[in-house]
Amino acid sequence: MKTSVASAPGNLLWMQSGGCGGCSMSLLGAESPDLLTTIEGAGLRVLWHPSLSEACGSEFNRMLDDIEQDRTPLDILCLEGSVIMGPGGSGKFHRLPDGGVMKDRIDALARKARFVVAIGTCAAYGGIPAAGGNPTESCGLQYDGGVPGGLLGADFTSGDEMRVVNIAGCPVHPGWVTDTLMQLAAGALVEEQLDELGRPRSYADHLVHHGCPRNEYYEFKASAEKAGDLGCMMENRGCLGTQARADCNTRLWNGEGSCLRGGYPCINCTAPGFEEPGHSHLETPKIAGIPIGLPTDMPKAWFVALSSLSKAATPSRLKESATSDHLVSSSQKGRK
Repeated sequence: MKTSVASAPGNLLWMQSGGCGGCSMSLLGAESPDLLTTIEGAGLRVLWHPSLSEACGSEFNRMLDDIEQDRTPLDILCLEGSVIMGPGGSGKFHRLPDGGVMKDRIDALARKARFVVAIGTCAAYGGIPAAGGNPTESCGLQYDGGVPGGLLGADFTSGDEMRVVNIAGCPVHPGWVTDTLMQLAAGALVEEQLDELGRPRSYADHLVHHGCPRNEYYEFKASAEKAGDLGCMMENRGCLGTQARADCNTRLWNGEGSCLRGGYPCINCTAPGFEEPGHSHLETPKIAGIPIGLPTDMPKAWFVALSSLSKAATPSRLKESATSDHLVSSSQKGRK
């Protein structure tokens, strides 16, 4: 006779819906400590994860039934990927092996969980699957884009009376996930530690701009003009690092990387609607030569005034290097 999972606290279930699986791939690269050490240290028991578990078919369905029928307690439900509501709100675009509908299973499981966690911007706000007219009617767990609602509704709270925890990012940094799971397992995450969009403030109170390796160019408004240039990418290349909420440049990926360190502008992937900005991610829309999206940490008038002064004071080494793919100095200009 098969017995149900023990009722010890810390049971975690990870479901995967409409998405690419990139957040799981990122999470598997967690370091210092690695993922399995984190799980063990937090006292969590993974009931199921698509990359870590062997259960499938009828065994998987029985596990879900045990949770829904209160034979197995569920402490943390994690959803990766957007909730597919189509066609016509039926959810039948995404069926489970038993013929059931994924959105209905997610809804039922969420109402049994002590905590519900959206892993990635797709699960949080709809993300990339909701782009392009959204033919699959994709949405997030508690948001449809930036509007409260989603699958569970704006008023939903989990068993411990918390709204959905939105670990937004595309993909998420593994540290954002492991930190949040450890806080939840320790009972140390409370409503006040989530921002206005439900993101953990441990990373969402930062700006991607903080720690950017191009900050000296930013301070003097020495701007890149084309791909590969070393200058600041805010003015011409679409970078949103001065507005994006994340700590990507102070908590590096795999110990050394970030989008900006790889030469690509920040596209603000932790925010709802990042997938459809209305223009190329590689261009900065402007009005009268002034970027529409300005830094969130200073008044617009200050930025415009300081920008003019900064450009007038730009050292020649920065002005010359900003539009080059390598460092240039005045002493090198006459060399053959």
